[in-house]
Amino acid sequence: MPRFVVPASFVILWSTGFLGARLGLPFCPPLHLLALRFAIVSVLLLVAARVANVPWPQGKAVGGMALAGLLIHGVCLGGFFIAMSTALPLGLVALIGSLQPVLTAIASRIFLGERLRTPQWLGIALGFAGVALVASEKFGGGRVETFGLAACGFGVLGITIGTLVQKRSAGQADFRSLGVIQYAAAAALMFAGSFWWESRPVQWTGQFVFALSWLVIVNSILAIALLYVMVARSSVSQVSSLFYLTPSVTAVFAFLLFHEPIHPLMIAGIVISGLGVYLTVRPTVPVTPLEA
Repeated sequence: MPRFVVPASFVILWSTGFLGARLGLPFCPPLHLLALRFAIVSVLLLVAARVANVPWPQGKAVGGMALAGLLIHGVCLGGFFIAMSTALPLGLVALIGSLQPVLTAIASRIFLGERLRTPQWLGIALGFAGVALVASEKFGGGRVETFGLAACGFGVLGITIGTLVQKRSAGQADFRSLGVIQYAAAAALMFAGSFWWESRPVQWTGQFVFALSWLVIVNSILAIALLYVMVARSSVSQVSSLFYLTPSVTAVFAFLLFHEPIHPLMIAGIVISGLGVYLTVRPTVPVTPLEA
C-alpha cells in the first residue's frame, strides 16, 4: 500500500466531521451530541472487542489511555463543537485549530525529544500560512464571542496534550479495547457537562440521525483508528501537520455539498498548506531524537 493512502484517508474522513457537526448541531446541544456519539462508539467497540477477544490494557496504562481519550475526544471536540455552536465564524475556528501542529511540534521537542529539521519548521510555517488564507475567505459577518474563542483554544490545547499522552501511553494497544476506554471516559465527561450546562432538548429528525451516525462511524471509528495508527508509527509532529489540510478539504466538501464558494485566495491557501505538509512529512527529511 502506498505510504500516502493512510494520511490522505485520515484527512478526508476527519474533514467530514465539520460537515457532520453542521448537520447535527441545529437539533442537539454540542455536549449532548458528543455524549451520544461517544457512548454509541464505546458500545460498538466493546462488542467488537469481545467478539474478537482482543487483549485489554492493564495497570497504569489504562489511566494514561483514559486521560488521552478525555483530552483528544472530550476536551478537543467539546471545545470545537461549543465554538461552532456559538456565533464564532467557522473560518476563525479553523484558524485557531490550525495552531495545533505548531504547539505539538514545540511540545514534542520538549517532552518527547523529537527533532525537527529546518525544512520541517518551514513546512509548519507554510501550513499555518495556507490555513490563514483559507480561513480569511470564510470569516463571514458573525460576531466574535469571547466564550467561543476560549472554547476553541481549550480544544486545541486538549488535542495537543492528548496526542503526546497517546504517544506515551497507548503503545501498540488494540484500537478496539483502547477505544472503549477512551470513548467511555469522554462520554462520561460530556454527559456530566451536558447535565450541568445544557437544557435544549434533542430533536430526533432524520437529518440529526444521519449526522450522528456519520460522526460515529466515519469520524469516531474510521478516522480515529487511522490517527492512532499514524501516531504509533510516525512522529507526533508529522502526524499533527496533517491537520493543516483539514480546513482546505472541508472547504472543498462545503463547495460540493452546500455550494459554498471557493475563491482564488482559498485555492492559494490550499496549495500553500499542502506544500507545508509535504515538507513536514516527506521521508527525505527524517525526524530524529535529540542527542544526549
